[in-house]
Amino acid sequence: MTEPSAPRPRTPDELGFERIVYEKAPPRATITLNRPERLNALDFQMLRELARACEDASWDDELRVVVLTGAGRAFCVGADLKEWSAEYLGNPQGYWKWFGAFKDAHDRLREIGKPTLARINGICVGGGNEFQMACDLAVMVDDAYIRHVGLEHGSVPAGGATQWLPVMVGERRAREIILLCEEINAQQAADWGLVNRAVRVAELDATVDELVEKLAAKLPQTTRYAKQHLNFWKDLAWHETINHARDWLALSMLGEEAQGAVKQFVEKDSG
Repeated sequence: MTEPSAPRPRTPDELGFERIVYEKAPPRATITLNRPERLNALDFQMLRELARACEDASWDDELRVVVLTGAGRAFCVGADLKEWSAEYLGNPQGYWKWFGAFKDAHDRLREIGKPTLARINGICVGGGNEFQMACDLAVMVDDAYIRHVGLEHGSVPAGGATQWLPVMVGERRAREIILLCEEINAQQAADWGLVNRAVRVAELDATVDELVEKLAAKLPQTTRYAKQHLNFWKDLAWHETINHARDWLALSMLGEEAQGAVKQFVEKDSG
């Protein structure tokens, strides 16, 4: 695809996405992570498509709210470790490039200039939780859970979790989530402030619709500037750490610890 000549939105069909579904029904856009056979694990192409969809939504003045969700039984389970095993173990240069796509997708989502709502329809693990934390609000079904497993799978969750969990849930709870790698159920996530609401499956869409309607009614320019101020502490933590994390994590792909953990996971997942 050639680069656009001006910041003008395009139709979802023109963008030709394969790993996500991008829908526009003004005032709402919906981005659905669409690899249900892999529980919406993040591969390089999905990250690139997510960034481009967020860019397009930021250019479309008919859109007031962007909803991020997943297809199937998961919201997102984070990085696709099968892709990592094949492409990036022992290849720090390749991983550094992959992480650049991850960072760019995060930045596009956070800097979209309009309210974002995570519709957490199922399992939300690792990078999936980091993407839902990048949204302004989150609604979660009550039979889902949030979990960070990087310390078991050879990766420090420094793509948002180490930066934002202390801001969102407090220092001790952030350490508990990251260091223990235990499941956080939906009600606990709501009680801790990790999501806004935990609802039954049958109530998910109605709750999302209600919040979208309320958000869309607000003045867009004023809302954009309010978001910029609200992002201050998250942006500060992010920009002070993310490029260091990118380099360190890339080099960690050379180590025995990361390689052994990823290979063990992939062998277990394939078994």
